[in-house]
This record gives sequence, C-alpha cells and structure tokens, in this order.
Amino acid sequence: MSASSLRTLRDAIKRRSFDGAYYILGDDDYQKDDAVRQLVEAALEPGTRDFNFDTRRASELDPETVEILLSTPPMMAERRVVVLREVNALKKEARNLLDEYLKNPAPDMLLLMTAAVGSKPDGVLLTSSTPLQFDPLTGDRVPRWIAHTASSEFGVRMSESAIELLQAAVGNDLHQLAGELDKLASYVEGRSQEVGEEDVSAVVGVRRGETQSDLLDAVADRNVSRALELIPHVLAQPKTTGVSIVMALSTQMLAISWGRARLDEGLSRARLAQEYFDLLRETGAFTGRPWGSATAVWARAAERWNRESLDRALDCLLEADVALKESRVSSEEQLVATVILRLCAADEKSAAA
Repeated sequence: MSASSLRTLRDAIKRRSFDGAYYILGDDDYQKDDAVRQLVEAALEPGTRDFNFDTRRASELDPETVEILLSTPPMMAERRVVVLREVNALKKEARNLLDEYLKNPAPDMLLLMTAAVGSKPDGVLLTSSTPLQFDPLTGDRVPRWIAHTASSEFGVRMSESAIELLQAAVGNDLHQLAGELDKLASYVEGRSQEVGEEDVSAVVGVRRGETQSDLLDAVADRNVSRALELIPHVLAQPKTTGVSIVMALSTQMLAISWGRARLDEGLSRARLAQEYFDLLRETGAFTGRPWGSATAVWARAAERWNRESLDRALDCLLEADVALKESRVSSEEQLVATVILRLCAADEKSAAA
C-alpha cells in the first residue's frame, strides 16, 4: 500500500468523513478486503447495517440492478454503503450507469469499488473516485505488519524471534499469516507474557532450523547433506510446494549471481549487503524469508560461487520450474533433491577445475 493511500484511509476513518466513492485496487487481496472492512465498520452504525449495506460482484449485475443500488436512499441512517467487487467486470450498459453516477455521487452513500488482482488500473475510475492502492508488502515490511496486526487485531505481543520464525515458516501471504496469528492468540489466551518461538513451533508446526530459510542457507553454503535432510520438513509446512521452493532458490541464485558480478567489479563485501537491500526495495523480489537474513546470506555466498557454476545453477532451476508446472514429475521431494544435488555439484565441479 502506498503511503498516500494509507494516510487517506486512516484520515477518513479517524474523521468519519468519507469521499463519495473509493476505487480499491492492487495485487494484495488481504489489504484490499481489510480496507473495505474498515471503511464499512466506520461508515455504518451496527444497528442499521442490515438495511444499508449491499455487497455485489460486478460481473453478475445487470443495468437495472446497478441503477437500483446507486439510487436507493439510506434507511434510518446517515448513509448507505455499496461494495462493487471486481468492478472492471461490469457490462457496458451497467458501466455507463456507474460512470454517470460518479460525475455526481450521492452525499448519503459510500461506494466502494474493488479491482481484481492483476487487472489493469481503470483510468476513468482513477480520476472519478478516490483511489486506494494496495500492493503486496515487501519483505522488510512484513515483520512490522505481523507485530502490528498481532497487537491491534488479536491482542497479543510477539517477540522478535517469534515474528522471524513465523515469517520464515509462512512467508509473506497476509491471509495465511493472519490465520496463524488467530490460532496463536487462541493458543496463548489468558497468558500475560508475549508469544515466543516455542508458541509458533507448537501452533504452526515448524521449529527453528527446519524452515525454508534454513534450506536456502544450506544450499548457499553448499551443505548438501543438511539441505537434503531439510527437504521433507520444509515441504510439510503450510502452502509450501516444490514450485515455491524452486522460486525461492531461483531468487537466491539470481541474487548471488548479481552479487558475484558486483564483487568482480570491485564492490566490497561489506557494501554488498546494503546494495542487496536497495535491489530488493527496487524489485520487490520474492525471497521466501525475511530480507535481513536473505541479504546476509547472499553477501556471504557471493564470494563462494563463480559465474560458471551460477549459470549452470540457473539453467537447472529453469528446467525444474518447467517440469513442476507441466506436472512431469511424480514426486516433488525427489525433484527438489535432484535440483539441490545438481546445484551444489555444479559449484564443486567448477571449484575443482
């Protein structure tokens, strides 16, 4: 979410003063849904909500229904709220009615229009309503989101080590993180102390040393036996697949390759870690782990891999990605093990040459 969108949302909720229409777009559904929830709760009194709240999927609406939704006055309340989901899917005649309405929106209605993930921003809606942009959080912002959400939404405090372990186990999926925070809050209910690593281990089913981050570290260090030992533990974690592991490995090897090139240009290793942070801020790459641990490992590993071994590793990962997505493998565990053996063997052969 952009800083300006966050300020706009918070200011509207704090003042209980809303623009006539908001266009809620971007590629993070959790944040978009949460913004809708906050606006609805702030704009409507609980006692009259049932009479003054409609949420509809735009693709299912005909022009007559759109006209009724946009013209119905509030009942026993200051305003109505209408949510049009995936507004880009409105059919032509219904969309014409919406565009006409937005030229002069009703002062007693709050219209919330959400865009589907991956849809192209609608220029007309951007200019005729108040846009709120929600893009996936970058890896450095996720720990702060976890700490804030745990406290504000679930009433629990989390230690830094617990936050790190939770992110390492779950990744950056806010829906899944929120689900795990909900379970953690129930698990520690009645306790005064903060949520610790042991609580995350008990609830999420992952222990420090057995996360995807640990697997990536082992590959970066060419510790084959350790990496192979970790594969079944990592694949058993929520929503972890062979594809997600290969994606994380690909990001890591691309980053190490980039770092290797920067070192060859004369950049110091001490400076390389900061350069990696700048690169991640620019690209928002999927790291599969907290940014701090990723950049530290990449900076260390860049000195251990040469260009030839990195090129072979990237070719191997591309082949694995294609095989996984085309369902040409019978066992993801076997394929990931083969990939790791090839990655590390490629570097060892190169080093021996």
